[in-house]
Amino acid sequence: MKSKTIVVKLGTSILTGGTRKLDQAHMVELVRQCAALHRHGHQVVVVTSGAIAAGREKLGYPDLPPTMPNKQMLAAVGQCHLMQVWQNLFSIYGLQIGQLLLTRADLEDRERYLNARDTLQTLLHNRIIPVINENDAVAIAEIKVGDNDNLSARAAILADADLLILLTDQKGLFTADPRTNPEATLIEEVTEITDQLRSLAGDSISGLGTGGMSTKLQAADIACRSGIEVVIASGKTPEVVGRLANNEKVGTRFKAQSNPLEGRKSWILAGPQSHGEIHIDAGAVKAVYEKGSSLLPKGITQISGEFGRGEAVRIITPEGKELARGITRYTADELERVRGHHSDEIEACLGYGYGPVAIHRDDMVLL
Repeated sequence: MKSKTIVVKLGTSILTGGTRKLDQAHMVELVRQCAALHRHGHQVVVVTSGAIAAGREKLGYPDLPPTMPNKQMLAAVGQCHLMQVWQNLFSIYGLQIGQLLLTRADLEDRERYLNARDTLQTLLHNRIIPVINENDAVAIAEIKVGDNDNLSARAAILADADLLILLTDQKGLFTADPRTNPEATLIEEVTEITDQLRSLAGDSISGLGTGGMSTKLQAADIACRSGIEVVIASGKTPEVVGRLANNEKVGTRFKAQSNPLEGRKSWILAGPQSHGEIHIDAGAVKAVYEKGSSLLPKGITQISGEFGRGEAVRIITPEGKELARGITRYTADELERVRGHHSDEIEACLGYGYGPVAIHRDDMVLL
């Protein structure tokens, strides 16, 4: 089998077995499977949840108010405990690990993004297992990625991965909630993530951890657009990691897009948080979507939110759907002043200009 770079995301429900403490017996089984892939020449990245759960366990399950400082304290204690467990388990198989703690800020800033990518790829080059988690001890709502499903997609892009495995307590994506509908069937393969598919996921199927099936679809969408295959499967399936690496039919497999985004566009999709919205008319939708054109001020009908030059924004159709995401060349205030005008009128409106387009096609990702 050709050598692959494989990212394995382990949710809280898998690490704890649905209990209040880490299930180290199952964790070592997953480590054994990852070690087997490593031994056969594959590069393996682990994205782990469970820091706060590990902190509660280490401190004897204290009765604390659910405030942000208390959660950060639990995460700070839990990260040490969690990493020690991972280090002990991987050392059984003679493998070294390296910890990467990330926040959204690390992924939004282009230089920090590239630094994180270089660190991750250097660990892999030296046959060290990167273990990645969100830096919950310092992250607040504004800089959190939000869930480790989406973090794993971004990690897969950083690692230039071939396969992203999302292990959960469900066998995959079903046609309905299998807990309540006995006629629900497993969807084995997905070639396109549609609105209908998103409606099947709902807010959460697993009901555990910070993510659910909907966040896994978001992660799959991000990764597949960057040319990375994704599988959602049960972490309890025997030999699940190796079987998925061998392309066996386990769980729900999402096929990678045949024309993956180049590096900068992968960063736009995976990194920066959208700070505002640019609403456009039907003519601009046609130009951007059908003709591959840049977004011009003439087609802009409304500006929502506050954003600066060089920040990510969402491009919204007249029907209210997100058409694309891109890096704007003008601030929200500047675009408010030039919207509806022709490009050659920008300097007359502002007294200066940063070029004839609001968002260049090279800085835009169609959704």
